[in-house]
Amino acid sequence: MRATDLYESCLQCPRKCGVNRCGSKHGFCGETVALKIAAAGLHFGEEPPVTVFNGSGTIFFTGCTLRCSFCQNYQISQQGMGASVDRESFVKICLRLQELGAENINLVTGSHHIPMIAEFLGEAKNKGLSIPVAWNSSAYESVEMLERLRGLVDLWLPDLKSLNPDMSERLFGARDYPDVASSAVRWMIQNSPMKIVEIRKNGETKEKMLSGVIVRHLFMPGRLEDTADVLSWLKENADGKSYISLMSQYTPVPFKEDSQSSAKRQKSLAAFENRLVSETEDNDIRDLIEAYDFDYLFYQELSDDTSWLPDFNRTQPFSNALAKPCWHWRDGFLEVK
Repeated sequence: MRATDLYESCLQCPRKCGVNRCGSKHGFCGETVALKIAAAGLHFGEEPPVTVFNGSGTIFFTGCTLRCSFCQNYQISQQGMGASVDRESFVKICLRLQELGAENINLVTGSHHIPMIAEFLGEAKNKGLSIPVAWNSSAYESVEMLERLRGLVDLWLPDLKSLNPDMSERLFGARDYPDVASSAVRWMIQNSPMKIVEIRKNGETKEKMLSGVIVRHLFMPGRLEDTADVLSWLKENADGKSYISLMSQYTPVPFKEDSQSSAKRQKSLAAFENRLVSETEDNDIRDLIEAYDFDYLFYQELSDDTSWLPDFNRTQPFSNALAKPCWHWRDGFLEVK
């Protein structure tokens, strides 16, 4: 079966919208059969075993199977920002990132294009792509579709956003998110054992992840009980088998959208406290971490810095400290400084 056959009555993601994306119609994800990318470059904001010395070679896809009301990448996940790329262009982007020394190829939010990405990845590997490939997703994807990435993806960077169906419905419009995401994360852990090596450069030694899973969870202000539920699940299902990455950098996003979209978003955001994480909450989270005593866990230092929020209108979507862009949806390939 050709990859495009799976777009004719699209059932790729758990939404199962059934839209024929091969024409001009858009699925729930907001996309047709055309594979669109917004930006690519070396990114230094991932976990240390992913960025290592040279940064992760991130490729940001347009569209998404979720519509998180707080999405920092809303310009590309919900507003369609990006440019179509064919097989040849995708391969060139991957190989360019490899030439720049990327530690891996990091595919961000590609769940709605798994058949095509799998084909294009196979071609890239045939053309010389040899560094590990990471799948960076919301985990709102079926095990059946993840199977198409077997042998092509080495690292898995899934979110486990919530195990609360009510919150999932209000924030993502996906009441089934807890069941779908937990099944996807289990599959990733079962099929990608952790492999870590030490890399030495300029007298410094760092760990590099060659295969395995990093399960990420973003704490939502005012919802400590939800994070406690997720950590309990991870202790039982992921501890010792994968890294856990607990993130505390929730930041209110200054969305630019029409009044109707804004009103709908604000209604959704009322499900939690749309603000920065407090010091009290940070201390409570640290107490939870200590109680669960995970084998492998990352936790961010609390910060009120919001300069990291991306703007994909810019050729440098992130702060200079976070990324070195090499391709942009408006300008194509860029000179890397």
